[in-house]
Parts: sequence; structure tokens; C-alpha cells
Amino acid sequence: METSKHVEYDQEVAPEFTWTPEEEKKLVRKIDLYLLPCIWFMYLLSYMDRTNIGNAKIAGMDHDLALTSNQYSIALVVFFVGYVVFEPPSNMILVRTRPSVYLPIIMGIWGVLTCVMAKIDSFEHLVVLRVFIGVIESGFSPGILLIISSWYKREEQSKRFAIYMSAAILSGAFGGLLAGAITGGLEGAHGIRGWRWLFIVEGVATVGWAIISFFILLDFPANSKRLTERERQIAIARLRQGGVVTRSEDTPKLGKGKSFVMALKDVRVIGFILGYMVIVGSSTLSYFYPTLVKGLGYTSTVQAQYMTVPIYAFAFVCTAISGIFADRVPKYRGLIIAAWLTTSLITSICVCTIYNFTARYVLLVLMAAGLWASNATALSFAGATFGNLDPEVRAIALALVNAMGNLAQIYGAYLFPSAEAPKYLKGFGVISGMLGFGVFVYIFMHAYIRRSEGLPKWFGRNDSV
Repeated sequence: METSKHVEYDQEVAPEFTWTPEEEKKLVRKIDLYLLPCIWFMYLLSYMDRTNIGNAKIAGMDHDLALTSNQYSIALVVFFVGYVVFEPPSNMILVRTRPSVYLPIIMGIWGVLTCVMAKIDSFEHLVVLRVFIGVIESGFSPGILLIISSWYKREEQSKRFAIYMSAAILSGAFGGLLAGAITGGLEGAHGIRGWRWLFIVEGVATVGWAIISFFILLDFPANSKRLTERERQIAIARLRQGGVVTRSEDTPKLGKGKSFVMALKDVRVIGFILGYMVIVGSSTLSYFYPTLVKGLGYTSTVQAQYMTVPIYAFAFVCTAISGIFADRVPKYRGLIIAAWLTTSLITSICVCTIYNFTARYVLLVLMAAGLWASNATALSFAGATFGNLDPEVRAIALALVNAMGNLAQIYGAYLFPSAEAPKYLKGFGVISGMLGFGVFVYIFMHAYIRRSEGLPKWFGRNDSV
């Protein structure tokens, strides 16, 4: 009977500590129940708050604020300046505190600032608020990456990262629907423009979920109050058995300076930074979906909002399939990413040569799917690979990958100036070049990690990475 089996744990790590497979399955289900829905809605709202500026732009914000194309790009860029700079320091704080307190607090603050966006009446006000929102929101994404990599074994992470990333994908779809409903249905209500209502509604929703997440979100395995003592012991032991370094509550933590230096010295961190910069830089396309779709011939603003939905819907399906498949063959994550990037590369090149509206729209759908699917798998690839690092070092390594990856959004914001509509050859040309480089990087990282573990170059006996 399966119920009689016990998992023997490494005696050097946890002498004589055993648990049943049923206990582990029940624990994983409990972790999933507490963690995944909570972070899913957090990321859904986070991504809406970050990208609603694109929907607000074509709903009249650019006209009301007299924004030029260059000023709009600046408004996009300033968000990521603070976002990139403050990610590693934020994770240094998070790994030494309780995520269930820290993350809801910063979420509530950026939700309030999003509401304040409804009051802007100049380009300068827009820039200042985008800077502050970027600084506050900088702690969210790297914090979630750390939490997922701290709760799940290496071969469990791809599905969870796919679920996490699906929130961003669906937020794009929901954001388009919501923007269409708000900008069309609330235009002029109480004397307020529709694009201002967009910031108010989404900001209030963010604050509301921040309050709820305070009572749901898990901390780390060693100190989560939502688990029993035995569940915490099993959580720690099973992670260590799976090659993920974790600490008990009373274990001394590495210093901030030492952990930062150790992260910088890890060659794998550099590789993942370069690869993720390609993915995120190419994914700045999402900020221009409404503009690109409108430029493809959908002249109605509301119709342009709605036509972005199929882009995200197809990306959602591809990301889900990729996440499930990557966990079944985790040793091939690097090659899976390279395959998705190759798909996006081919479609991007085709967009540069095909100007038929319908054909370009289909290509845009396929391109976006490749980028989103590779994004989720890239995060799980990094999280699993860094599992053998001390938690403090892993926190900084993941923050650096996410921060430097998002640095690519700074130049990505300038890839699609309105003067180049509707072809946008420069933007798609640059993205094509980046994607080609990304394919090379992830093939190299696959081979490097296999070889560094003493495994054959293209295949591996260990499925944990």
C-alpha cells in the first residue's frame, strides 16, 4: 500500500525525519491553495496598473495632456528606472522579513498612487507619479519569484511560474475589456474623463486585494503561520531533498554585502540576465498592442482595445501548455525557451515584410505567444537553477535577473514611435535581432548548466534543473 511508504530524508540534513507521500501531496495542495490564487490576483492587478497607461493613451490621455510621442515614451521609461534600481534592495529586505506583511503594504501604496493618476493634468505630473509607482512596485515581482522558488522543488516550478505569468497575460486581455468598458461606458460620468476612471477603478481594486492578501499570503517555509509545525518541517525537508537550499527559523542569515557579492560572482546570473533582457525587451511590444492594432486598420478606439484580447488569449493557452511540458522534461527548459524565441523571431521577421492587415495581426498573435511562453519558462529555469544557492544569495540573484531584464524596457519604450506607424519597421527589426541573440543565449545556458553539473552537453541524468 502506498500509505505505508515513507520518504527517507538525507541523514546529514534531517536525521531520522520521514514523511508519507500522502502528507507531501496534501502539503503541496495546501501551499498551492494559499499561494497561487493570492499571487495570481496580485500580479493580475500589478500588471493592469503598470500597463493601463497604454489604454489610457488611446482613450484621450495623450490629447488631454498634450503628450508628444517622445513624452509618452519618457513616461514609460521613468517607471522602470526606479523599478530596476530598487529590486535587489527590496529582496534583501523581503528575505529577512514576512512576505505576508511586506508585499501587501507595497501593493496598497501603489494602488493608492494609481488612483492619484486620475488627477494628473500635465506631463510633469504623469512623470512624477510613474517614478513613485515604479519605486514602490519594484519589490513585487522579484519578491514573488523568491517565494515560488522557496516553496517548490525544482521540477515543480514551471507549472507554478506559468500560472503566475498567466495573470499578466490575462490582465492584458481583461485590461483591454475593462478599458473598453470604462472608457466607453464611464466617459464623462460625474464630469470625469473615461481614461481617468480607468486609473480610479483599477487603483481601488488593487488596494482592496492588498488588504485581502494580508490574510492569505504565505511567508517562507520556516516561519509561515498558516502551516503546522510538522508541515513546516516537511516543507523544509522536501525542498532540501530536491536540491533547494532553505533555512530553519533559527539559522543565521548571510550578510547583505556578502550575499550580493556571491550573486554577482555566479556566471549563471549573467547568462540569465542577458537571456531575460531579450525576452522582456521584446515583450515591450505589449505596451503598444492597442496602438499597433489600431494602426493595423481598426480605427475605432474601443474596437482596438477589444482586438488585443485574442493576442493574450492565445498566449495564455501556449504558456499553460509550455509550463506543464517543461516540468515533465525540466532538463530541457533552455531548449524549450530557445524554441519559443525562434517562433517569435520568425514571425517578427515576417511582420517586417508583410503589410496585409489581417496577416500582420495573425503574426502578432503568434509572436506574442512565443514571448509569453518563453518568459514563464525562463523564470522557472532561473529559479530552479538558483535552488542550490543560499536563500539570501538566491534572493539577490533572482532580483538581479528580473531587474536587469526589465532594464530592457527602457530602450524598448522607444521602439514604436507613432511617426513610424503603421509598419513600425525599426521596432520589429530590433526585436528580431534581440530574439536571434536570445536563441543563442538559452542554447548556451542549457549546455553550460548541463556541463557544469558534470552531465553530457545536450542531455542530463538529473531532471531537477
